[in-house]
Amino acid sequence: MATLRKLGRRSDHRDAMLRNQVQSLFEHGKIETSVTRAKETQRMAEKMITLGKKGDLHSRRQALAYIYREYIFAKLFDEIAPKYEARNGGYT
Repeated sequence: MATLRKLGRRSDHRDAMLRNQVQSLFEHGKIETSVTRAKETQRMAEKMITLGKKGDLHSRRQALAYIYREYIFAKLFDEIAPKYEARNGGYT
């Protein structure tokens, strides 16, 4: 199993940074960052899109635990996830 990159941060700072980057990616459609941060952000963004594709209550609660902004959460489930309904991965 692959492990997370440490990115030179403490675990709480790293988690918050990745959460903010994923939310910014969903909000703006693209972000500008380093390659290693982008790879970690890509992993989490694809997990969130997969949850959005499932769309059941459990997936919504898991996504809401990671994405704090309600309008980004709604955008994920209403706009972003339906675009990738026929795709099995590689969303970003």
